[in-house]
Amino acid sequence: MNFSTVRRGGLDPHEVRTHLEAVAREMSHLEHKIRELQDQLADAVRRAANPVFDEATLASALGTQSAAILRSAHEEAGRVTAEAQERAAQLSAESQQRGAAHLIEAQERSSAIVAEAETSAAQIDHEARLAAERLVETAKTNASVIIDRAREQGRAALDQAAQARRAVLNDLLVKRKALNLQIEQLRVARDTLAGHVSSVREETERLLDSLHTSDESARAAAIEALRLRPPSPDPTEDELVAGTPLREVPEESPADAEAVAAATEIAATVASSSASPAESSPRRVPPPAPAPDDGSGTDVVNEIFARLRQATRAERGAPAPRRAAAPKMSGAESDELFRRRDAALAESLAVLTRKVKRALQDDQNIMLERLRSAPGAGPGELEDERAQRTRYADAAYDALADAAAAGVQFAFDERGSTGAAVDPRELDEVAADFAVTIALALRKRIVADGSGDPAERVNAAYREWRGPRVERLCTDAARRAFHLGVAAAAHGGALRFVVSPGEPPCDVCARDAAAGPRPAGQRFPSGAPYPPLHAGCACTVVPVAGP
Repeated sequence: MNFSTVRRGGLDPHEVRTHLEAVAREMSHLEHKIRELQDQLADAVRRAANPVFDEATLASALGTQSAAILRSAHEEAGRVTAEAQERAAQLSAESQQRGAAHLIEAQERSSAIVAEAETSAAQIDHEARLAAERLVETAKTNASVIIDRAREQGRAALDQAAQARRAVLNDLLVKRKALNLQIEQLRVARDTLAGHVSSVREETERLLDSLHTSDESARAAAIEALRLRPPSPDPTEDELVAGTPLREVPEESPADAEAVAAATEIAATVASSSASPAESSPRRVPPPAPAPDDGSGTDVVNEIFARLRQATRAERGAPAPRRAAAPKMSGAESDELFRRRDAALAESLAVLTRKVKRALQDDQNIMLERLRSAPGAGPGELEDERAQRTRYADAAYDALADAAAAGVQFAFDERGSTGAAVDPRELDEVAADFAVTIALALRKRIVADGSGDPAERVNAAYREWRGPRVERLCTDAARRAFHLGVAAAAHGGALRFVVSPGEPPCDVCARDAAAGPRPAGQRFPSGAPYPPLHAGCACTVVPVAGP
């Protein structure tokens, strides 16, 4: 029997098992056949040993010829029985020999198969151990390479942090110099104001001295006039009353009492100002208004009271004139204003959206090319964030500058405002914020999904950002640059916050709109000088005549 070989010369155990089962079945069949032949032989022997009729009886009954036939039959039966026994014994011996041979051969082959299986298992175990050792060595090598790469990335991050620190320190140095310059300007203004205050105090003291010496001068002048006047008889009391025009003297009013109290307070203030000028900050007193002439001559007392009242109002701080409330726009006027704003911004917004989408496509191609050139690296390790931000900022700067110029023209068309040009640094800040928003959002979207093919993740992220998301972000950035131009054009004037008529405003926008006009550049209650105050904010600012 030939068997199929498996595993370097070994026999197929299924074929060996099948052959052994066939041999077992054949031996079982032969043993069954031997038992049947033995049963037949035993029955024939029993019948031959116990015949029913003897030969004499058969001979007498059947005759000589029948007896001869019967003897022949008995002889033939004996011969067949002997041959059957001999054949059964021979078959039994052959079956036992064949079974023993098959059993020995099966045992030998089973032993050979087991030995070969043990040898193969030992060889496979040895090969597995060698492969495991090779994998461990490879893992150690890869780990060392990854650690070196992480160290290099850490050094690069430290270098970037150092560069950012230097940039921040340079920025702080510039801001400190600017603050020092502003402090010097404030000091000069303080000195100038102190000089004006000193001059005002000296003038006030001179006026008070003149008031104190006026009585003495008048008395001296009267004495001199009387001395130079020729002597004349003194008039009687009736003559004086008849020749002197009299006027009614009003009773003392609360205003006069208030004026007297104010005069006392002013005198105390002036005295304290003269004694300690460094601790007081006197206000500039406006020049006194001329006293009304009632036709009866100059009333010195009324003039003094008028001056005292006016000085009291100035000293206590007269209430500022009430600012006229900003006129509210009707629905049609507001819709028309925002229609003009959107029309002025439409062209630059379309250009900005187109350029940013093109920059997104270029950025996606660069990212995919880096992934193809370095398959083992992740998307976050391939692209420099600063270069990515610069790409978007450069793509958006020109369109944002056009939007700011449109805002300047809008302010001129609305109110004729031509205050100042747009500061390029503020425009750079708008472009930088816009670029940082896109770059950080893209990186977060790519790194967040850590499963799957890196190229598929990159394509999904950029495909998502080329849709409505980047259009909304471009709209917010364009509106910010547009309102930057409006605020620059309204420099020296005032701006009024107008909420969008499309939908109910948020609480922050409503508070800024309710605050009224503010000087251009000054922040509204929300902390921003102009909208948008949040993502998707469609509010605007318009210049007004004054704050």
